[in-house]
Amino acid sequence: MPLESRRIAAFLLTDPDEKTWRRALVEDNLLQKKAPSTALRQANLIRKRLNSLDAIAWDMIAHREQEVAIQLLLVAAVRHSQLLADFIQGVYIDHQRRLNLALCSGDWEGFLTECSHRDISVSQWSTSTLTKLFEVVRRILVEAKYLENTRSMKLTPQSLHPDVRRYLSAQGGTTLIALLDRA
Repeated sequence: MPLESRRIAAFLLTDPDEKTWRRALVEDNLLQKKAPSTALRQANLIRKRLNSLDAIAWDMIAHREQEVAIQLLLVAAVRHSQLLADFIQGVYIDHQRRLNLALCSGDWEGFLTECSHRDISVSQWSTSTLTKLFEVVRRILVEAKYLENTRSMKLTPQSLHPDVRRYLSAQGGTTLIALLDRA
């Protein structure tokens, strides 16, 4: 949700209280959604992701070119979801290393099997949850331009923008730099 995330990042820079937050989403329809419940749900997810960053990153997301914004949104998503980080590390980067040019749904199933060995609760997740998680992971990677599209799932590795690299470096994000620059 890049457009919505840019709007939320700009709004977070105003340091809104909860009343202002709700008014902007429900009454002012900041995200331009038909249903207030959809706007609140999406905005709260975006805010949780963006809260892993600081005001400097929010400003970059809100006001810089698309490439910078998208890469910082990927950083926020990876910080928010260990599952996403592990998938990039264990599957995406491994595919690159082996010169395998595309992901497939079997890769997700194998990844989940490995996850369930580390955390037994993963094996108790419903099929619909697992399917939805894969949809979200694919969509994030497509939006970040790490996959060509959700159908072909062809790898399209990216290099971090120098300003994103500088930001992460200044924040002590060397692990993220290593992860996302290899992906």
